[in-house]
Amino acid sequence: MDQGNIIPPDAVWRKPLRSVGEGACVEVAELEKHVAIRDSKDRSGPALVVTNAVWMALVDTLKLP
Repeated sequence: MDQGNIIPPDAVWRKPLRSVGEGACVEVAELEKHVAIRDSKDRSGPALVVTNAVWMALVDTLKLP
C-alpha cells in the first residue's frame, strides 16, 4: 500500500496516554478509513497502515484486564 496516497502531510500523530519516558513508543494517526502506526523514534521511517476495523480488533486484543 502506497503510504504517500493515504497518509496526508498534515496527519495528526499522537502517543498513547500510558506512554513511558523510555522512548519505546508508537504513534498513531487516525485517518478517514485507516489508522497509521509508526515508531516514535523514527518519524520519517515507514508506517503501518491498517483499516479502522483491524485497529479496533488490535486494541481490543491488547486491552489489559
